[in-house]
This record gives sequence, C-alpha cells and structure tokens, in this order.
Amino acid sequence: MAGAVPKLKLGSQGLVVSAQGLGCMGMSANYGPPKPEPDMIKLIHHAIESGVTFLDTSDFYGPHTNEILVGKALKGGLRDKVQIATKFGIQGNYGKVEVCGDPAYVRSSCEASLKRLDIDYIDLYYIHRIDTRVPIKVTMGELKKLVEEGKVKYVGLSEASASTIRLAHAVHPITAVQNEWSLWSRDIEDEIVPTCRELGIGIIPYSPIGRGFLAAGPKVAENLIDGDIRKTNPRFQNVEHNKTVFERVNEMATRKECTAAQLSLAWVHHQGTDVVPIPGTTKFENLDQNIGALSVKLTSEELAELESFASSDAVKGERNGFMQLTWIHYETPSLSSWISE
Repeated sequence: MAGAVPKLKLGSQGLVVSAQGLGCMGMSANYGPPKPEPDMIKLIHHAIESGVTFLDTSDFYGPHTNEILVGKALKGGLRDKVQIATKFGIQGNYGKVEVCGDPAYVRSSCEASLKRLDIDYIDLYYIHRIDTRVPIKVTMGELKKLVEEGKVKYVGLSEASASTIRLAHAVHPITAVQNEWSLWSRDIEDEIVPTCRELGIGIIPYSPIGRGFLAAGPKVAENLIDGDIRKTNPRFQNVEHNKTVFERVNEMATRKECTAAQLSLAWVHHQGTDVVPIPGTTKFENLDQNIGALSVKLTSEELAELESFASSDAVKGERNGFMQLTWIHYETPSLSSWISE
C-alpha cells in the first residue's frame, strides 16, 4: 500500500506534503481518554507506510502528550519521511484557556515542542489561535527569526481572519492556513479561501468529516463518552435536526458505493489541489477508508447535490462551542496602538 497517497505542493514556498494528512489530536486528548500508546504508534506507522506523511499535532493536545507520542512514533529513521505540523498559542485546558502571541512565548513554545518531538526542526509551525491583544506583526516577527535560525521551515495560521492573514503574510510568507472546513462548516469560503489563493497559501481543513458526524450521524452523538469535547458542541446537541444532513449524504454514498465518510471527505478533496484535509482517527479501518476517499470522483452535479444537503438553514448550531473569541472574525490590535500602551 506504500505510496497510495500522492504528494502535493502546499503553498508557494516549497513545502511538499501528502495530499491527505493525519490529525493526531484524538489519539491523546479531547475525544475521551488517551488511547494506548503502542496502538497509536502502530497506527502512525501504518499511515506513513500508506503514504500519509503529513502529521498534525499541537502543544495543546494533552497538553503536550500528543507531541511526545508523535515523537516516539518517528524513532528509527522515520523523521525524514514525514512532514510534522505542530502549533502553539493556547495555554491552559478546556476549562479555562488563554491565547498568547507574545514573542518570548513564541520562542519558548517552539523550543519545548522541538524537545518533546525530539526533532531538530518543525516543518510547519502554526499559530494555533490568534492573540487579540498582541499585533500579529509582533508574533510573526519572532516566527520569522525562528525560520532564519532553522528551527522552523514554514509558518502557518489557524482560525485567522482574512485581514490577519494578509498582515501576517506581509511580515513573513504564510505557507498554510488551517481552518475547519467540511460540507457543514463552510464559513471560510467567502473571504478566507479567496485570500489564501490570492496569496499562494495552502488550505488545511480540520474536521473535514464534521467531527465524525458526517461519517455515522446520530450514532456518534449517542456514544460520546466523558471527556469528549463534542458533548458541548452545539451541533451535537441538535442531533434530531442535523441527522437529516447525514441521512442524505449516506443515501448518496450508497448510490456511489462508498461510505458517508468517504463521500464527505471526497467533497473536501474536490475543493482544489491547494487543499489538504487532515482527518483524525484512532482506528486502522477508518484510516484506510479515509485514504480511499481520494479515489472517489465527483461530478459538478454531484458536488452541487452534496452542498444542497448541508445548506446553512439545514444545519442547526454553531460549528464550535470552544474558543469562540478567536474565530475568524476577530482582529489583532495595530502595531502603533500596541506600542503606545
């Protein structure tokens, strides 16, 4: 199965990644208790062998434990075969969090991630959430230094507004922007996607299968365990209304002889060659199914039909109940106002 996933050039600075990545968060945190480490290392190895070499983590996942897990999985000469994306910027836990873009914090976070991952450099380093108190130019200035020092190869943003993306890109080229994007989470299409394409920035959709809802519908919501953050997600609290979206996707998937998850993921892949989704999983079967989505072909008519299933009035609830103050509609202060304070 080696080489089953093609490579894509991400952004315009030279980073090449697998056309589909692997979100590693759920292996260690946020979707219930951490999964057994040996099993998750085997899963990561299976992903790499299958051609999924773009691994996504963060210092917030755990916190810290997911980076340690990914680092352990890369022992034995696998480092050179993968592209590691990690993030900084969120402090605390899901009960009480803060976002920090202070230069000293940027540097200390990078050094700590390098140590936990046990690597010499980070391929793609994201600002996980945008600090609305610190100008993005200040945060980017420190990231630019880390690139110049060879500790970071490429820089990315997560959940940033179009104007923030422009301001950041003017300080140092942004290689990728990560946002939630799926059939039922499409709020980045009006401004963020066009901005990224204008600037030559790659687009990384997280939760491309609707946090699992577009794969199994109400069944996912019914089986959520303690510690799973989806329990507080507004859309998972409106299952009776939202199940219609899944049912329609599933019916079309049956017609196309694929799974609902594959169909939903294929829709994301069809958004462009500058789009690299990072579906997460802790199961071998799901990983293989996700890779299979790359083979699902959709006509323009089928794409339109899929989009009609999950129109804005068909989906009830905000896309995320967490970190709302740092979503894509918030800005950082100007440099002049920050200096004058």
